[in-house]
This record gives sequence, C-alpha cells and structure tokens, in this order.
Amino acid sequence: MSIQDRNKKILMDLVQLPGNNTCADCGAPDPDWASCSLGVFVCLDCSGFHRSLTSMNRVKSIRLDFWDDEMVKFMKTNGNEAAKIFYERDVPPFYYRPQQKDSAVLRDQWIKAKYERQEFTGDNRHRQEIYSSGFYEGRLWKKAKDNGQFLKRKFTLSDSDFTLKYYTKDDLPRAIISIKSLNATFQPEKIGHQNGLQIMFQDAQRSQNLFVYHDSGQEIVNWFNAIRAARFAYLKTAFPMANDSELSPRITRNYLKEGYMEKTGPMQRETFRKRWFILDGQERKLLYFKTKLDAVELGAVFIGPETLGYSAAKIAPRGTRGNRWKFGVTMETPDRQFVFMCEREREQGEWLEALKVIISKPMLPQDYASKNPSQAGVWLCRLGLCACDQMVAGSNLRVCNNALCNSAALCINSITCYKFIDYIIILY
Repeated sequence: MSIQDRNKKILMDLVQLPGNNTCADCGAPDPDWASCSLGVFVCLDCSGFHRSLTSMNRVKSIRLDFWDDEMVKFMKTNGNEAAKIFYERDVPPFYYRPQQKDSAVLRDQWIKAKYERQEFTGDNRHRQEIYSSGFYEGRLWKKAKDNGQFLKRKFTLSDSDFTLKYYTKDDLPRAIISIKSLNATFQPEKIGHQNGLQIMFQDAQRSQNLFVYHDSGQEIVNWFNAIRAARFAYLKTAFPMANDSELSPRITRNYLKEGYMEKTGPMQRETFRKRWFILDGQERKLLYFKTKLDAVELGAVFIGPETLGYSAAKIAPRGTRGNRWKFGVTMETPDRQFVFMCEREREQGEWLEALKVIISKPMLPQDYASKNPSQAGVWLCRLGLCACDQMVAGSNLRVCNNALCNSAALCINSITCYKFIDYIIILY
C-alpha cells in the first residue's frame, strides 16, 4: 500500500470518529476537508472561510489531496473535540454559534473569531467587550420606510434601559425600541446585501421591521451579538429562575419560512392579492406584509395545535377572482378558514410542511400569551398556582412580583410560573 493510500485510509477512519464526523464550525455532517494547520475537519463551505484566515492555514481535501505522515500525525493528535476545548473554552452564552444553513457572514466571522482573533480561548476576553459591555454605538445603513433608499443612521443599544435607538439627528432619537420583543435575523437575499440584517419588534400590537446592513462583516456580526447580549441580559432579569439553556432559544430566532403567496379575504370571494409571508414558529404566528421589505405588518394569524381545531391542507379553490397562482393551501382555525395560493407546487409543499410543524406541536403556557396577551395572565395565574407570592384581594389570582411585567398585575411573564402550571391549561 502506498503512503498516499495508507494515509487516506487513516484520515477516513479519523473523520468517522465522534466529533470529527461533523464540521468543526457549522455542524454539517460528513466533512470532506480538513485544516492540517489547526487539526480540524470541516465541510466544503467552511473550508473556503478557512482559506481566508491566514497564509499559514492550509486546507486540504481528505480524499483528493496528498497528505504526508506528519500532517496525518497532527490530525490524529488533534481533531475537532480537542480544538473545541481550546478554541471555544470561553464562548459567552449569548454568542451565536452558526449552523450549516446560516448566512455566510455569520459562519465567516465565527471562524475568524475562533481561530484568527482567538476571542474564546480565555486569554483574550477583552476582545469580547465590544459586543458584551452592555452598550454599543455605531452607524448602519438603514432602509427608509417609504422610498426604499438606504441611509446611514446612528444606532445605540443599551442594556441599562433595554432599548435600541436610532437617530436621524445625532442628538434626538427617531425611535426608541424595547428589547423585550425584539428579534434579529440575517437576511442577505431579501435585503440585497451580504451583510443584511432584519430587526423585527412589536409596536402598538403590530410587528414592525428595520432593514439594516454594514459594509464590514465583522461590524454587523458584532451588532448582532451585541443585540443578543442585550436580549440575554433582559431575559435574565425577566426570568431570574431560568437557566441559560432555557433562555438561549429565546434570545433570537430564525423564521421557519418566508415568501410570497396570494391571499384572499374571509368570504373567499374577494380578489386575491400578493403578500409577503413570514412564518414565526416560536411565536406560532403567520405574519403578512404588502412586500418583502415593508416596515409594518398588514396582519397576523395565530396558529394553534390540531387539538384546538387548527389544520392545514392542499386545496384548489373555485370561483375566486384574481388568483394567478394555482397551488393552494388552506389553514383552518376555530374562527375562519384562510386560503393562500402559491406560484409553484414545490412552494405549496414547503408551506404546508412548515405549517404542519407548528400545528403538530402542543401549546405551551407562554403560547397563550402570544395568542392573546391581555388574557394570558388569567390563564397562567388562575387557581393561585403560579410561582409568585401575593394573592389578589378577593380572588384566587396572584400578583406578579416581576418588576418588568406590564400586564395589569397578573403574571404573564415568568418562566418560573410555566414550570408549575403546564397542566392547568387543560382545565380551560
């Protein structure tokens, strides 16, 4: 057996080991590439980001390239698990670890932060201060609400009052946005820039969007993680009894699906109109906008479980005016039937599958708050079984002792409640 064949066999055995069998940086299965400088196995996409690190970082195909004995020995000595222990020793709990399907800028900056800047080894914690100090300030290109033009605006983010502000004039904020309901997600294709970031928040019971970008990949990812740090600080304050693993999924989230569909009105005789839809799996809502870059939602549909009368199916509606697209999806709710039309059969299948993912999940107590915030406190605190301390005089409701709760003295905000009353919802 030649040296090349022998070393290839060793590498193929190494890449099957636990830890090595997924990409060291994005978790993609069956990596075919490796950095013989860092000793990690990576996927094809991440190998491209590794090549951009430094001239000293050598990336090779484990199947096609030549590996000498010293390189193979180095890979045997190291590997993904050893690299993780060293390079990810001090990753903050709020810091976003990209996955295979995340945007290129997130994966690129994660790799640079790990290996080039070594932000998480424990020796360079000062390099994390820019996004973890509790205050961040800078200028971002922001899409104007009306004409679609991107203008450079000053933004400030603070976890002292849990707000994000942006300014048209440096001394007076144009908007003050609460961190409480804010979500941020990278949307390069939608925004038309590789560093495009969408920020969604609640204002007057409607979802609103900001679309921003920065020309520097490192800067926009710093903004993203600064937002996550502020969100994490808010959640730690709002839910003091929850551990990091409970809070982490609620810091920010990617949406389950987005795209255009045609929508008709409640009588199903109205003209179909093209709308941009966002399916938010965590909030169990289907939001719709006039266009993909609209600032304010036109409406939202709450999606409950099958046990409460929600369902989705394919349909070909008849006698409805204006629909140019022919692949229909219906969603049944206790109140009405919604009819949507997709341009292609593949999109019809994707929307149907995504809707069924939500419908198949039972509702958690916090989902009742998402459905009807004004009533959530009643559902969560009835019978006096929530974890708060004080009884409301003359009733069996308890007062929320959380200073951030703004629900008329009824506890709607506490994860500590959810741990004790999961079964109560069945009674109502």
